[in-house]
Amino acid sequence: MKLGKTNIRQLSLSEIQEYFGSIGEKPFRAKQVYEWLWLKHATSFDGMTNLSRELRVKLEEHFTLPAVQVDTTQHSEDGTIKSRFKLHDGHLVEGVLIPTDTRQTACVSSQVGCSLSCKFCATGYMDRKRNLEFDEIFDEVALLNDQAMSAYGKKLSNIVFMGMGEPLLNYKNVLASIERITSPDGLGMSPKRITVSTAGVSKMIRQLGDDKVKFNLALSLHAANDQKRSQIMPINETNNLKVLIEALNYFYKQTQSQISFEYILFKDFNDSLQDADELIRIYRQVPADLVNIIEYNPISNARFQKPEEEVADAFMEYLGKNRVNARLRRSRGKDIDAACGQLANKG
Repeated sequence: MKLGKTNIRQLSLSEIQEYFGSIGEKPFRAKQVYEWLWLKHATSFDGMTNLSRELRVKLEEHFTLPAVQVDTTQHSEDGTIKSRFKLHDGHLVEGVLIPTDTRQTACVSSQVGCSLSCKFCATGYMDRKRNLEFDEIFDEVALLNDQAMSAYGKKLSNIVFMGMGEPLLNYKNVLASIERITSPDGLGMSPKRITVSTAGVSKMIRQLGDDKVKFNLALSLHAANDQKRSQIMPINETNNLKVLIEALNYFYKQTQSQISFEYILFKDFNDSLQDADELIRIYRQVPADLVNIIEYNPISNARFQKPEEEVADAFMEYLGKNRVNARLRRSRGKDIDAACGQLANKG
């Protein structure tokens, strides 16, 4: 094993044990350190108080522990909390805690910025700077869990990868972070309470199937024909609806995991009953559990508007009549730019 100024959280327990063996320390010390890293969420070696001062200094000399820090926090009138997180290299990402009577949901980011340029999303107007490492994603979740405990006295119940970035373009780190989040020596969350949302990277949707993942998958659909979808989501030009439907069916066949669709309503663009018909056709081709119809949250870069309430109601009613399991998701945290599509590192 290469010993240098390595991020200690990139090492497995056995690699940490190997290191302690090489410096003549007892193997149980490795377990203590591992617990500090993942169960107790230590942010420095100095905080590992059951280790000797000498050993903590040695760890500091050999390893880094680049913990994510909360940079700013904003509180919405509806109880939503948005945090801007500072990474070790100065980059910033955002995460959101969304409380309801029955849930504490963390919305987390997987990339600094995004490369997909969806026309309705604030993050889509930013450049992608880099992927988040798996331990940085874990930190986001752990910090949001701390906020949930502090503000509401309850642990996180759900996690959605719907923040900044395209999770399936940071595949390895997203899966490794979920492994840590669900591990008994991590946060111990059930994978059934985790949803990864994708704009539609069909090759990686199939890979999720091959990897037999246990978490849920959401497809950001937002338009149910190729012409409209390509206008607002450039990724559709290389991952069209036919290819995505095939990939989703493959994913379900391999995993039996829950699939949902996300569909933002845009005024005079995808909110007619003809659009609803096209959405119903897609819904019937995939074993989807749910269609989340989402209120549009205006951003300064985009020309889209939210439809009138009666239009949204008529759309929902039409879906219901056609036996589509649809839910209208009211936006949370709009007043602090924390709602769906609004994350852009505003302070």
